Amino acid sequence: QVQVVESGGGLVQAGVSLRLSCSASGSIFSIKRVGWYCQAPGKQRELVASIASDDTTMYADSVKGRFTISRDNAKNTVYLQMSSLKPEDTAVYYCQAWIMRWSSDMLSDYWGQGTQVTVSS
Repeated sequence: QVQVVESGGGLVQAGVSLRLSCSASGSIFSIKRVGWYCQAPGKQRELVASIASDDTTMYADSVKGRFTISRDNAKNTVYLQMSSLKPEDTAVYYCQAWIMRWSSDMLSDYWGQGTQVTVSS
């Protein structure tokens, strides 16, 4: 089994920084692409940032220059460093990891349970 867990969310004031973590555990052979998504109340889940196995990154226009995604392969963890937070960043942040398990030659995606980020003005 594979488990993906997000952490690091919280209630912060506008302008400060926060770092989210996405940790995967279990029967993991390799982790390919990992994406961070956010979902605000009443809105669809949308991609915020992603990082590929070759460390290629992409960002939504709304977070470019403010958020940085990175990965620590030794820890099976991907981070989302969020800076200059705005009230409009308030959402539940989810991690999606594309993982190949030892017991399978198939690539499957796994989602975490989400972590709440609330930015007050």
